[in-house]
Amino acid sequence: MDRTSDRTAQDGPPHLEVSAVSLSAAVLPLLAAGSSSASAASSPSPSPTPSAPTVPSLREAHDSATNAAGWVEENWSTWLAIGLRVLLIVVIAVVLRAVVRRAISKFIARMNRRTGTSGTALSGLLVNAERRRQRSEAIGSVLRSVASFLILGTAALMVLGTFQINLAPLLASAGVAGVAIGFGARNLVTDFLSGVFMILEDQYGVGDSIDAGVASGEVIEVGLRVTKLRGADGEIWYVRNGEVKRIGNLSQGWSTAGVDVTVRSDEDLDKVKETLTAVGERMSKEEPWNEMLWGPIETLGLDSVLLDSMVVRVSAKTMPGKSLTVERELRWRIKRAFDAAGIAIVGGATVPLDGAPAAADPTAGVAAPSAYASTVSPQSIAASPIPPPSTSK
Repeated sequence: MDRTSDRTAQDGPPHLEVSAVSLSAAVLPLLAAGSSSASAASSPSPSPTPSAPTVPSLREAHDSATNAAGWVEENWSTWLAIGLRVLLIVVIAVVLRAVVRRAISKFIARMNRRTGTSGTALSGLLVNAERRRQRSEAIGSVLRSVASFLILGTAALMVLGTFQINLAPLLASAGVAGVAIGFGARNLVTDFLSGVFMILEDQYGVGDSIDAGVASGEVIEVGLRVTKLRGADGEIWYVRNGEVKRIGNLSQGWSTAGVDVTVRSDEDLDKVKETLTAVGERMSKEEPWNEMLWGPIETLGLDSVLLDSMVVRVSAKTMPGKSLTVERELRWRIKRAFDAAGIAIVGGATVPLDGAPAAADPTAGVAAPSAYASTVSPQSIAASPIPPPSTSK
């Protein structure tokens, strides 16, 4: 009993003490809150003070770094795959562009050498070094630009597709912009395309004499947009390639030198033909005419016969662009040969058959009849001066 009572006596006070402590712990905050509210109600409210920036704690920084490291660890494989894909596309595009440009350059150089060395002597004379160089450079530049545009443009689209970018709006915008630019600059596009086909088809080149319709002369420069011509008087014509509807090239193949000789209708045709044949044979054997003449000088026969004259046609095949030079020299030689043979060359006014000078026209110095020749004609009376009035009475 004593032990039980002692235990009861010993256990009782601690339980009372704990309950008192817990009661005090519950009541004291309420009292403190009530006193603080009363003091706040009685005292004026203080002005708000700016709050200091919160500095993240070490644990928060550690959590942020852990989250970032985890996100990087989760996505690094995707980034690496995208980077390697972009790098592979760029490398392939650069290598392919270099290979294609080198192949185009070799093809143009081989075509240039083949044009200058193969074929007959005629093909070598038709295309000079400057013309081959400009044509090769123009064709090579166009092909290289087209190849670079296609390869780099395709690579750029593939790179954008790698980043999961929707290419449909971009392609649609590019198509609309291309249509607008093409419609606004249609003349420029026409000139460019016409220049490309003129060069590819070798319609004319530097040194050719052409008739482009809007202008004619010697070609001094061929461009993709404009062609420069040197006119007969030394002027330079800038002709847009899109404005050229037809081209007459006087320097391709061969030219024809034709001379019409007009003699009297009573001349001996055999003598005239022998004289012309001798002139042609002599001229074909002399320098530099033997190089300009690509065929014999032929007497084609009578081109026309009139009452007092007849026309004999002489023709020869010449080097391109040398027809006018050959014609001038041929006329010079024919005139001297006819003078030596006693054959008269006629033209212009009618020449009598007997060679005598034409009689003077007796009415050539007589003026036409006039109404003023008669003093009694109304025109003469109207034109006569009015006599002054008489002053005598």
